[in-house]
Amino acid sequence: MANIRSSQKDMRRTARRTLRNRAVRSAVKTRITKFRRAVDAGEESQELAGEAIASLDRAASKGILHPNNAARRKSRLLKRLRRASESS
Repeated sequence: MANIRSSQKDMRRTARRTLRNRAVRSAVKTRITKFRRAVDAGEESQELAGEAIASLDRAASKGILHPNNAARRKSRLLKRLRRASESS
């Protein structure tokens, strides 16, 4: 535990931010998983793709995910969506 008051405050801030960032990352993963399951089941997944991409963009703009990481994930989602629509 830090002894300096400002360091203690920094630790509290870091803990709050960590919780918030973890929640956002979890939400992104959940939306991606829902999209993948819908694609694998052959269901309509256009709307789920939009939700997943929007959540990735939001996380990247807040600095929770690196922009390149978000771009790569979006690219893979759209690739999967395209393959699914071509096969059906």
